[in-house]
Amino acid sequence: MGDAFIRHIELLGYEKRFFPSQHYVYMFLVKWNDLSEKVVYRRFTEIYEFHKALKEMFPIESGDINTESRIIPHLPAPKWFDGQRTTAGRQGTLAEYCYTLVNLPHKISRCLHVVNFFKVRHDDMNPVTDSQIKKPEVFLLPKDSQKNPTDITGPIVLQTYRAIADYEKSSTSEMALKAGDMVDVVEKSESGWWFCQLKNKRGWVPAAYLEPMDGPDESEEQEPNYAGEAYIVQKSYTAVEEDELTLKEGDTIEVIHKLLDGWWVIRKDETTGYYPSMYLQKAGEVNTSVKSELRNRDAPPRRSTIRNAKSIHKQGRRQISQETYRRNSRKYIQNQRKLRGNSQNKANVIIEKNEPKENKPKAQPAVPPRPSKDLILNRCTESTRRKIL
Repeated sequence: MGDAFIRHIELLGYEKRFFPSQHYVYMFLVKWNDLSEKVVYRRFTEIYEFHKALKEMFPIESGDINTESRIIPHLPAPKWFDGQRTTAGRQGTLAEYCYTLVNLPHKISRCLHVVNFFKVRHDDMNPVTDSQIKKPEVFLLPKDSQKNPTDITGPIVLQTYRAIADYEKSSTSEMALKAGDMVDVVEKSESGWWFCQLKNKRGWVPAAYLEPMDGPDESEEQEPNYAGEAYIVQKSYTAVEEDELTLKEGDTIEVIHKLLDGWWVIRKDETTGYYPSMYLQKAGEVNTSVKSELRNRDAPPRRSTIRNAKSIHKQGRRQISQETYRRNSRKYIQNQRKLRGNSQNKANVIIEKNEPKENKPKAQPAVPPRPSKDLILNRCTESTRRKIL
């Protein structure tokens, strides 16, 4: 494999930290060429020093020789005191800077200076903290702002979830949990894997092991759609539970319910069952390297497989049985067939009414009765009366 380089840098938001003194750090999700994704934290003063060194390395591209030759983006200098308003306000500029940086010619975007600056450091995995001091506050950019870095409306605070059971991680990118742990969710993926942070730890956690603090999370799930959305199976899976489906790569199916734990209810012909969403791709959608990476991972655990799960809420999650899915799906298919049948019958009736007239037998004119002799004598002319005398 060649040298490491960065595919994409996404600004997630920023943290307000209180140790050793109050300061702010920006959170970046760095996606590498080996399909790995790492979250790193950098102060703006660090970023600006990195920027100045990059300009010195490439004087032509930075416009030092000819301003018209500049392709390295501009970055404003840090202020004497960077408060929260300043930190939040420059997110748009910083997000656009990172986007432009990664798309510069390879001699710049893939140079060691760029690669080394965004590599994971020890402080990224284990930031210096003090248990006696207030916990860092996290402010995450809205999703729309991450897609449009020049149009940022403001940060949102991360949601806090609670672990309902112990979870042992199976890879270095995951994070182990104990029942009762409180985690902040940085990113929610439809795959059922959520990127979380707990004190000094960060990693992927199955969504099935988490519940929100304010109540059951079914309000975040979509309602079943028995009309279904067409998806293509990108990775085969053999059913383990009775209510799951076994499918092969390339199969076309319909998704009728998207669940938060990453196990969607799908329909194949007239059969319904659960299938890992990370192995599916919407029909007509272009494949991406991120989705390809996800398919190399194992499917997340299902909620129904978690043992000793303890919720802090008296009200349980709303659950739909597999039999209900099958019954409603079958009913929908039958109704659609009836509608198609009725429309076909109406079409046949219309065709019969509109048949060409030349195909039908013409009606014969009625023959009037012959008038009587008295009627002819009383009403006809002299010439006619002579013919019957």
